[in-house]
Amino acid sequence: MFSSEESLKRRTGPHGTGRLKYLQAIVTEYQDTSDKEHKLQIIANLANFGYDPINYQFFRTLNVIDLFLDVLAEEDQDKEDKEYNDTMIQFAIGGICNCCLDKLNKAYIIENDGIQYTVKCLESTNDCTVMSAITTLMYLITPETRLAITAGYIQNRMKQLVKSTNTRISNLAKIFLEDYCKRNMPAGDEN
Repeated sequence: MFSSEESLKRRTGPHGTGRLKYLQAIVTEYQDTSDKEHKLQIIANLANFGYDPINYQFFRTLNVIDLFLDVLAEEDQDKEDKEYNDTMIQFAIGGICNCCLDKLNKAYIIENDGIQYTVKCLESTNDCTVMSAITTLMYLITPETRLAITAGYIQNRMKQLVKSTNTRISNLAKIFLEDYCKRNMPAGDEN
């Protein structure tokens, strides 16, 4: 459920920890810990906070979007722990997906290579990551980004994803192709 400033004050009371301070504490905890399980839990919590528009400004203030993008950009991930890497990416792209509807967040994500990192997630074997990536790409489409997001190689990947045995992935890929790509396809290449 979405929060309002008044409901946050009512729930935390006059001496409670405000949302900004709470988010600051968990961001600091993420940066300070080396425990992988703890990092996973924190990034999952931050991704969930992205659902609530009241947190968008806090995310910008605390550079939470950068944290998500850094996870997606990480080239030197722990080669020994694929499951950990995949889960971190799942939560990071989920966080991006949750907060990119905000105009300022969307612009920031686009300006900081978010489209490139999101497209990379389309190749994941993790169904949640792929679904978040497709949805994020839909949310990031603007008149300025449409051609990049509907480029031929992305359309080809979506055509592959339409054949997925996961009906949610298949349906999202169909929606992407039908709603965002049809007008960009050469005549006769609509199937």
